[in-house]
Amino acid sequence: MIENERDIRHGQVLDIARNMMVAARTAPKGKGVDIIEVALVEGEDIARISKELVIMNGECGFKFFLRDSLNLESAECVVIIGTRSQAQGLNCGYCGFDTCASKGEGIPCAINSVDVGIAIGAACSKAADYRVDTRVMFSAGLAAQRLAMLPGCGQVFAIPVSASSKNPFFDRKIGE
Repeated sequence: MIENERDIRHGQVLDIARNMMVAARTAPKGKGVDIIEVALVEGEDIARISKELVIMNGECGFKFFLRDSLNLESAECVVIIGTRSQAQGLNCGYCGFDTCASKGEGIPCAINSVDVGIAIGAACSKAADYRVDTRVMFSAGLAAQRLAMLPGCGQVFAIPVSASSKNPFFDRKIGE
């Protein structure tokens, strides 16, 4: 039997993305409290994120939203990682308020922000182990958040994944 890499690539990328999800899940969490949510997006749902980025560009005029919208077309799948908002009760002041109780509604707990960052790093580390192409995109994560792809989560980030002869997320051009 002969297996051509081109014939199995997509399945391999999906398996790697699933490994990235496990790495994000098992990443260390502040106070050991798991508030991270992770999902795999592919097919038409990637197109939904891309369309939302175009809408976001129309709202604020940031051209990088258009660039990232076009860039997602090169992704075989996208891993999205976000956090449920939950003050950790440490009264650490890292959020800018003296106590968790004095922190206003909608202001993220700094520990939550660190947790999602560590989860992103763990996922990207696993991607690097397999040498797939990735890029962390706050823009596509914000679009996924607006589309409620991780219900109840904020601070959502997206990591498009590709396996091609050149990283499509490196030399990026801004679309017109």
